[in-house]
Amino acid sequence: MKVLVTGGLGFIGSHTVVELQNKGFEVVIIDNLSNSSIKVLDGIVSITGKAPIFENIDLKEKSKVQKFFLNHQDIVGVIHFAASKAVGESVEQPLMYYENNINTLVYVLQELTKLEQSNFIFSSSCTVYGQADELPISENAPIKPAESPYGNTKQIGEEIIKDICKVTPKLNAIALRYFNPIGAHPTAKIGELPIGVPQNLVPFITQTGVGIREQLSVFGDDYPTPDGTCIRDYIHVVDVAKAHVVALQRLLESNNTSNYEYFNLGTGKGSSVLEVINSFERISGEKLNYKIANRREGDVISAYADTKKANQVLGWKAESSLDDAMTSAWKWQKRLNSN
Repeated sequence: MKVLVTGGLGFIGSHTVVELQNKGFEVVIIDNLSNSSIKVLDGIVSITGKAPIFENIDLKEKSKVQKFFLNHQDIVGVIHFAASKAVGESVEQPLMYYENNINTLVYVLQELTKLEQSNFIFSSSCTVYGQADELPISENAPIKPAESPYGNTKQIGEEIIKDICKVTPKLNAIALRYFNPIGAHPTAKIGELPIGVPQNLVPFITQTGVGIREQLSVFGDDYPTPDGTCIRDYIHVVDVAKAHVVALQRLLESNNTSNYEYFNLGTGKGSSVLEVINSFERISGEKLNYKIANRREGDVISAYADTKKANQVLGWKAESSLDDAMTSAWKWQKRLNSN
């Protein structure tokens, strides 16, 4: 069965391609390489022994999206990762984020509505909840006004999918709202590849650990949390990747209870920035050079998942610990440095 993975050379996309291929799916990747590297293909092949089909397409070009679906009419499912994802950058360049994250989604969905039956998994985010009133955050939590244009594109994206599902019974969709994916494949053959200065905590930690970055800034130590730093639910990227396969299989086997569903993906445990730094120091044996800086605009104080729905309804559970994820991230960083 042939599955399209958009943004399939990105961080979560590449790990999902590996899990799909391990389960016997034939994978087609679309990626415009704007925030990824063609070398990731080699890593995927090295892990799975199979080469996915790769097409370098920018999904913002509607005619190319149409042509792609004409050429691949046997696709049974689409997992849609292709999107820009840096909160800070989205605040500075909102129009770029709306064009890249919304237009591309619309163009893909337009093609899916032409098919007799289609299955769609959307890469969403816990940012849709904003600063939640209650922790842990369940799927029943209200969707708050977005803290950033990036977060807003995920909210709008979900609304678009929900609206199209209402009038298109043959389209089945699941939105996966993940918390903070970190780590790398245990083989260290694929992992997070930030272009330029990392926008996410863990690659900044590992790059500081190997000396690429001089110092890590911890944005704020005066939040109302046990150690004053922000709390997030850090989840191993391989666990996240496996959830996409489970979600796709749910749709392919018609186990969904409605044609639009959504699930939180997290560990159910919150870790503060300082706890992540401590985990890194523990697994690496390195002392990390960090300083406390001012708070950063758009950061919520605390967010971690209520995972009951994903565990019970989806039949998926995160298996790896924070230390497991940090170990894999550090192994990946050292491999990158030795190349």
